[in-house]
Amino acid sequence: MDEKKETKEEEQPAEDTGKGDKPESTSLIEQANTTAERLEKANIRTQELLNKQEELMARQTFSGRADAVGKTIKPAELTPEEYANKALSGEL
Repeated sequence: MDEKKETKEEEQPAEDTGKGDKPESTSLIEQANTTAERLEKANIRTQELLNKQEELMARQTFSGRADAVGKTIKPAELTPEEYANKALSGEL
């Protein structure tokens, strides 16, 4: 028990650096403002890109190419009889 009392008595408060709390809170406010500005710029850029994407999608839709990209049309499979007829007639 005596050891615990001795360690508590030896503890001293932190030294005052003279800076106080204001400079730190001001720097935090400045950092928050800087971060807010960066977020606003990023939001504006994201909105611009979204508008461009919507415009491109609208153009593709109206031009008839909206869902055609990536889809391939398979030719109809010929029956052996149809294949033989086309081969003999020279269509293949």
